[in-house]
This record gives sequence, C-alpha cells and structure tokens, in this order.
Amino acid sequence: MNYIAINNNDTIAISDIPEIGYKEFFELNTGLVFNHPERHCVNYFGYQLANKVKLICCIADDSIHKIYISSCNVSQNETLKALTAKLFCFEKYEREIHENFGIGYSDHPWLKPVRYAFNRYDKSKTIANYPFFSIESEELHEVGVGPIHAGVIEPGHFRFICNGEQILHLEIQLGYQHRGIEQLFLDRKNLLQRVTLAESIAGDTVVGHTSAFSHIWESLSGFERTRDIEFSRTIALEMERMAIHTGDLSAVCTDIAYQLGSSVFGRLRTPIVNFMQEWGGNRLSKGFVRPGRNQFPFSPALGKRLTEVLAAFERDFDEMSKELFNLPSALSRLERTGVVSYDDILSIGAVGMAARMAGLTRDIRQSHPYSLYPELHHEPIVKHHGDVYSRVQIRKEEVWQSIKYIRKLIENIPEPNTSNVELNTLKPNSFTLSMVEGWRGEICHCAITDTQGELILYKVKDPSFHNWLALALAVRNNEISDFPICNKSFNLSYCGHDL
Repeated sequence: MNYIAINNNDTIAISDIPEIGYKEFFELNTGLVFNHPERHCVNYFGYQLANKVKLICCIADDSIHKIYISSCNVSQNETLKALTAKLFCFEKYEREIHENFGIGYSDHPWLKPVRYAFNRYDKSKTIANYPFFSIESEELHEVGVGPIHAGVIEPGHFRFICNGEQILHLEIQLGYQHRGIEQLFLDRKNLLQRVTLAESIAGDTVVGHTSAFSHIWESLSGFERTRDIEFSRTIALEMERMAIHTGDLSAVCTDIAYQLGSSVFGRLRTPIVNFMQEWGGNRLSKGFVRPGRNQFPFSPALGKRLTEVLAAFERDFDEMSKELFNLPSALSRLERTGVVSYDDILSIGAVGMAARMAGLTRDIRQSHPYSLYPELHHEPIVKHHGDVYSRVQIRKEEVWQSIKYIRKLIENIPEPNTSNVELNTLKPNSFTLSMVEGWRGEICHCAITDTQGELILYKVKDPSFHNWLALALAVRNNEISDFPICNKSFNLSYCGHDL
C-alpha cells in the first residue's frame, strides 16, 4: 500500500507513512482526488530532513471518515511536475512549498509567494515587488485597496482590474504580518506558551484552533478525553459559531446600509460572548480550552443561565431574521451577488461555509466527527446558489442549529472530572493530525515528533487558506461597489492565513 489510512485525531509512527518516489506520489494524490468530490486535500507540506525535503500529503475521504497519508523525499533545488497542473486545489500548498524550500515546479500556473515567511528560501522576493497579474489595455483600469484597511483591521492588498464599474479580475495579496506561529510552536517548550499560541492563530476562532491543538497534544500524550471535556468543547465551539455568525449578519447589514439589522444583530452577539465570560472568564474564550483538563466545568446553574440567554436571544434573532429576509431592498443586494459556481468551488478545494454555499457538502462535524458530534447526528446546512444570499442563509440557519444542539446537550450535564493530569511526555517519532470544524470551516493541525518526543514540525491550516480565492472568484463580473458585501459575506481571516 502506498499510503496509510487514519482517523481524525489518530497518532501513528512516522515510519508507518509509506515513502514513495515523486512520480508515484504525484499519481497517487491526484488520482485520489480527481473525479472524487467526496475527497480533498486537507494538508500538504514539507519539512527539512537532513539534505532532503520530506513532503507529506493528507487527503480526506469524507465518505468513509478516513484520511490518506503519503510521503516523498525530494531534493531542495529539484524541479518537479506540479500537482496543480492537474488539480488546481493543490496550488497554494505547492506555492508555499516553493516559497519555503526553493523547490521548483515546471508547470505550476501561478508560482507566487503566499506568506512571505521570515524564514522563506528566497528573501529577495519581498512583498514590495509582488508580481501582480495585469492586463494591458486603454479601456481597463486598476484599483488598489489596502494594505491599510479602511476599517483599521488586519492588512491585505486587493488589486482589481475593472472595465468601468465591472470587476474583471481580483488578486488578493496577503502576508503583511507573518508572525512565525508554526516556528514558535517548536521554539516554545512550555505547554502553556504553546496553547496560548494556538489561541492567537485567529482571534475570532479561539475555541476552534485551541481545540485542534489540544486534540493533537492529547493524542500524542495518549490521553483519553473525559466526557465533561468533550461536552464543554462542543458547547464552546457552537457558541463561537453563533457569536461570529450573528456579528457577521450585523456587518452584512452595515454593508447594505440596513441600519436596523446592523444594530440588532450587533447587539445580539453581545449576550453570547458575555456568557462565555461568565463561564470561562473571557468573552473570546481565551484561557478556556486546555489539553487534558476541563478548566471551567459546566454546572447546572450555568445550564439554567444559558437556557435563559438562548431564550431571549432566539426570540429577537428570529424576529430580526424575518425582517431582513423579507425586505425587498435587502434581498436585491444579496441575491445573485457574488456567485461562485459548484465547479469552481470544487476546483479550488474550498471548505466549510464557502463550499456548502454552492452545494458541496464539506463539514468535519459530519465527515470526520469528534467530541460529542456523533451523538448530535449533525446534518450540514447546504445551499446551492453560491451567492451572498446563500452565505447569509447558512449563517442564519447554523445559528438556529447551534441553539438546538446546545439545548440538547445541556439536558444531560456530565459530572466534572477533577483529576489533573500533566501531559508533558509525547510519543517519539510520531505523526498526528487533527481536524475541527470552525465557524469558517475546516481547521487542520499536524504535528511530528523526533526520537526524544520533541516537536520538530507543527503545521497549521486555517480554512481561509483555501477560501480567499473563492472571494476573488465571487466578485468577477460584479460591480466594484459590491465588493464590501461579498467580502463580509465570507469574512475570511488575514492572520489565519499569514500565521
């Protein structure tokens, strides 16, 4: 067998991953994905191994809940045939491998820097000389937006090519604030420092990324999570989903100048994050998830309080949703704006909400379940038009779904486990992969240890890594004034991409 099949959150010996030649590696991984919409690449990366670069590719099969892992050793200055030339979903992975190690690709269509990592192979490639795509024409013009964001948030540059008001092409340049998160996971030896790094990957996905890190650490330590840990993490993940979706519905209303919706949805986010502060001491859930322990056990008193919060929230959320989705002026801005087709979504390997908006069912809670999701029998919310309207509908319906899941869970609150286990010893020479469905979509963390059980690789993938290209496709043939509403309907992460 030229690959090994594992489950989500499994740990295996690194020697168990078959090592094959590049030609076989190419045929295997493109063959696994080609004409198989139920499969996609969840991670593909390299790391230095003596005088070689070891490539590891992870292909998820959503139909049978398995992840296929294969590996290949190549020389640092080797020129390879690009997987991207056959399947475009590999394009960013290969661009990052090229950027980090100098490995060339003879037929990659878009071999540009991805992140401008501080330890990139060729430091002469700087963000100041990024090679933007251009079209020579007297009739067309370019519009540059950023990197300083109009809302004073994170930096990114958007370069539009327009014919009058119509967008023909958008290229999104990121990499302005590379923090070296992955290297810091190796440099920091203290578990608390490392879990704090996980909390800092993307500030709006604290529970999602910290849960993935905790799963990795617990799997490498051989720790079996108790029910109260799984219970708390499942509720916190759904609370995070509710809070961000509700806040983004407010932002969407702001971008279409619907002040009532902006105000009401914005207010409704507050009791959700405030409850997380009541429960765990921080509105954004920092300090909440920790490997091997339940920092803040969920009590019957908290269950009663959360029941009250949800009742008040749901009443106003439902009323405001009916107003928004029955308002002709709002619907005229949402429907058929920012459309991305099923074929394009499949081609670029989109995940999460960005995939489900166009009929492609990708949701780790169902396909590679973890925590208490198997008991909830999760059914993903899927739409089929791929437009802004589909994306806001998913947000609305996922909020309702999260409320239902939380209510079901708190019917049976588990007893807290008071044991305090120190997880300081990791399995040596091992590989671990963890996937979590954050509110944006699929989060994937991978880790590899050496002979002493020390981390030698920690690889992070936020769903934004896949989905920024979906935004670039969404705005084509739309007017440039539609860009803000398209952008906010995805609400992708700059820092989650740049790391």
